[in-house]
Amino acid sequence: MGISPFTFQLATRIEFGEGYLSHAGAEAKKLGITKAMVIADKGIIAAGIVQPIEESLKAEQVDYVIYDQIVPNPRDVHCIAGAEFAREHGVDGMIAIGGGSSMDTAKAVGTLLANGGNIRTWATPAVLEHPIIPLIAVPTTAGTGSEVTFDAVITDTEAHVKLNILDLKIAPKVALVDPSVLQGLPEKVMSATGVDALVHAVEAYTCKAASPITDAFALYAIDLIGANIREAVYQRTKESCAAMMLGSTMAGVAFGYSDVAAVHCIAEALGGRYDTPHGVSNAMVLSTVTEFNIPAAAEKYAEVARHLGVDTTGMTTEEAAHSCVDAMKSICADVKIPKMRDFDIIDPKDFPALAQASFENMSTPNNPRELTVQDFYDLLVKAYNA
Repeated sequence: MGISPFTFQLATRIEFGEGYLSHAGAEAKKLGITKAMVIADKGIIAAGIVQPIEESLKAEQVDYVIYDQIVPNPRDVHCIAGAEFAREHGVDGMIAIGGGSSMDTAKAVGTLLANGGNIRTWATPAVLEHPIIPLIAVPTTAGTGSEVTFDAVITDTEAHVKLNILDLKIAPKVALVDPSVLQGLPEKVMSATGVDALVHAVEAYTCKAASPITDAFALYAIDLIGANIREAVYQRTKESCAAMMLGSTMAGVAFGYSDVAAVHCIAEALGGRYDTPHGVSNAMVLSTVTEFNIPAAAEKYAEVARHLGVDTTGMTTEEAAHSCVDAMKSICADVKIPKMRDFDIIDPKDFPALAQASFENMSTPNNPRELTVQDFYDLLVKAYNA
């Protein structure tokens, strides 16, 4: 087979293992951090997840301050406030604990600290002038993969759209990936973030920016997530949690170094307008967009079906690809992902504007099948009526 040229450079060192939260202090010291800004939301702090990190920082005599102004779908105003807080306290490193919200906030805070300006200044296609201060990322959900990406998605509170800061200079130096943190996660969060990770892997594999290396990460992530998501949501076994956490990180590498596609374009438009949970937004449109994309990438979707455990023996490529849609619907139903129409806030009158915002997303050109604004509108209507 002919292999097209590609570039691959991993910017983050991954440390994976149970109990690895307690390595934070030693990792901070290795990076030369003398005063850390610990970034976590109030819920994570209340759950006691930050405690072993604080203890490890004290043990290594690394000074720290805590910043807890973290919200889902992080906003530009909180990032600006975070950068001011960091300047006031003279921090020289960050430890972000949580889902994508805390990690993206940290990346944006680091961007403003090192480069000045505001979020719009550094939104794509801008290129950062200076790297951020060292960042250690500690995921607490098996979902976003932000611990290994060099992308931060921040809501512009004036325009109600999501902006991307995309630059290797914001990648975490270290990802501390500890599957034991999933044990206490609420079912709803586990299911939404788990499907989010699945979407990352599927879109990374099927998008136009995929490479052989990201394909390998994506397919192994699909194996892990497809086989373990139900058990992780309802039984929370150690094995299923470890598989989901690894699958999420691998999916993060896959899409971080290729791209996502139309599922995310719509999900980010929904999140920007309605503040809907990102993982749920992805899940609500996953099967609809997949069905639309099959004519452009049937072989790849057939492969996704096989990695989701579908026996495609005797099926044509097209039939195997369509079986992938059924497998996705089955996962979303089994882990109780709500339908789009279950959200009262989502108004079909907004679909023309949402279609336009989806079309303008920087990942639209990498969707396997070309899309117009009208296509996005039709997909929104179809997903809403599903």
